[in-house]
Amino acid sequence: MILELAENGGESMTGTLARSLGGGGGIGGGEELLCPPTNFAMVDRGIYRSGFPNSDNLGFLDALNLRSIIYLCPEPYPEVNAEFVKSRGIRLFQFGIEGSKESFVTIPKDTIMEALRVLLDIRNHPVLIHCKRGKHRTGCLVGCFRKLQNWCLSSVFEEYLRFAAAKARVSDLRFIEMFDVSCMMQCVLGIIYRYHGCGSQARRISYRDIS
Repeated sequence: MILELAENGGESMTGTLARSLGGGGGIGGGEELLCPPTNFAMVDRGIYRSGFPNSDNLGFLDALNLRSIIYLCPEPYPEVNAEFVKSRGIRLFQFGIEGSKESFVTIPKDTIMEALRVLLDIRNHPVLIHCKRGKHRTGCLVGCFRKLQNWCLSSVFEEYLRFAAAKARVSDLRFIEMFDVSCMMQCVLGIIYRYHGCGSQARRISYRDIS
């Protein structure tokens, strides 16, 4: 279930992804070598994160069969990326959060909430979340998502730090810590749990309209 993912499940999910992309057979046999974007990882089944994809990464993204991309930068999407998403029928959701090299940056709560609503909707999966480096803005969104999954705060911080490394920001960690998941309850209470054919563990979520 997306909202109750085991905190130690990341390793097996990454292995599943490698197998699904044909990564288990080694190099050779005329297969195309796929290059993932910087800081790429699987967050959950059908949810991925990364830094900004360049033209060398588009073959890899194509193999993910994405339905949507959550783009967390305010700058217009580059032409080559825009043409790629258009040609593949991928929906681009842009939430323009300003980037900064300062140690203390204000993350807009309302923007994160809107991005979370897109992220939780199964109709948008498979989905890729990315900003510029896949560290701060992406890390904040994923951190808030983990709180909705009831991860303990130490595990949420550990994941953030694994991607941000020396560039970690105290303000980001503070934002994640103070993010009140109850502010998403109107959204979460509208969730219908659906089961899709991969066994009892394959629970997914989507929204129903609330009138």
